[in-house]
Amino acid sequence: MKPANTSSSQSLWPGFWSGINYAILAFMSLVTLYPLVYEIAASFSSSRAITAGEVFLWPVEFNTHAYKRLLDDGQLFLALRNTIVVTLVGTAINMVMTTLAAYPLSRKRLMGRNGLLFFITFTMLFISGLIPNFILIQNYGLMNTYWALWLPVAISTYNMFVMKSFMEGLPEEIEESAALDGAGDWRILLQIILPLCKPIMAAVSLFYAVGWWNSYFSVLLYISKTTRATLMVKLYQMINQVDQSLLSSGGGSEGVLAVTLTPEGIKAAAIVIAVTPILCVYPFLQKHFVKGVLIGSVKG
Repeated sequence: MKPANTSSSQSLWPGFWSGINYAILAFMSLVTLYPLVYEIAASFSSSRAITAGEVFLWPVEFNTHAYKRLLDDGQLFLALRNTIVVTLVGTAINMVMTTLAAYPLSRKRLMGRNGLLFFITFTMLFISGLIPNFILIQNYGLMNTYWALWLPVAISTYNMFVMKSFMEGLPEEIEESAALDGAGDWRILLQIILPLCKPIMAAVSLFYAVGWWNSYFSVLLYISKTTRATLMVKLYQMINQVDQSLLSSGGGSEGVLAVTLTPEGIKAAAIVIAVTPILCVYPFLQKHFVKGVLIGSVKG
């Protein structure tokens, strides 16, 4: 009887710890999701409810005045278009440069490989600084152009090393067999290596794309034309104007609208507008993203 009781009690422990793990994961998921849920609820709530602290998980006194205020300007869609252009072109440049650097550096047959890796690693430890970069961009005549954003960060050393580590884990026999069939380096890269690197390429692309989508300081530094402003800069400018516009609004429809608006509501609406495109893209890349990050971090 005792052995039977002992075995039954032991069989309960795995299920018990699994339940604990699921409970902890559920709690962490709620903690992670709550700020986003709160911002969505606040963006559709009235100023009175936000000020009184009544907003928790769902909108209180539902309204869309915060979104109307952001969209009535007409410049937000132009800024959104600019951000899409900066993100797509910037990510494409990053991926081309990163791939062209990672592939040869991952091959041991490359002459001077160790020296190149040393100088590339050196750039991660020492940077030129803000003022020299600004003077360089200005002397090259790149001010108020998106090339001032793309060229200085055409490649990320960290992302290049992650992709390099992934490529080093690929079997060398694949390349050798292709070389025996007469394939050159470019054909091996484009038709053999890149299809095998889809997980890490999806992960690195998402890293680059999120960085470009959230780019703010470099745009503020190098772009002064309002027609070339990106979404983050435009949202920041509109948020700064909210307090003054609400204080200066008098009677009439503008005064009625001021009653239902608050800077917190405008900020919440701006956050929702900024993160929605990334949230729509991420589910399609999640599988490759997780796999690429794990493989790129373990190998090498």
